[in-house]
Amino acid sequence: MASTDKPGDPEYRSSSDPAPVGVDYFQFDVILRFLLFAASLVSVVVMVTSDQTEPVLFQGRPVPRPAKFRYSPAFVYFVAALSVSGLYSIITILASLSVIQKPDLKTKFLLHFIFWDALILGIIASATGTAGGVAYLGLKGNNHVGWPKICHVYDKFCRHVGGSIAVALFGSVVVVLLIWLSAHSIHSRIPK
Repeated sequence: MASTDKPGDPEYRSSSDPAPVGVDYFQFDVILRFLLFAASLVSVVVMVTSDQTEPVLFQGRPVPRPAKFRYSPAFVYFVAALSVSGLYSIITILASLSVIQKPDLKTKFLLHFIFWDALILGIIASATGTAGGVAYLGLKGNNHVGWPKICHVYDKFCRHVGGSIAVALFGSVVVVLLIWLSAHSIHSRIPK
């Protein structure tokens, strides 16, 4: 008489078969963390190199006036936040590589990654929003309070700031993907 057990069916799995461990996405995790590092580094370098000096009329005569990132607290905060993000990405790249070498720590690291990635996402998003608000003010001005727009004068500076903010937004999306990846990996490890 033939056996009716189906070896591939989870209902008929014997108690000695190992439980499924879920799908391993740590290689993809390392790639995303490297992208976060690259985005953080590019954002910081572009913002720090955004300086331009232009002559501005002051009491009827042109006076050279520089525009630098360090003249705005929002841009300084942006550089500090993205620097923290870059350092965090280096640390977590090394942690992900060590987890690939020692697979028994994966679930614990995934949970920690979700918490820390959420914190870094908040830091990057707040810094990007703050810098974006100041950059928008420089681009459009505010007629209601008499703040003139400056990007027609400091065009190179504004292009640098805009590019840096765009790359930081990409970094925010990468962190969201990292959180989703970690959450999906933990969910796939839960026995059904």
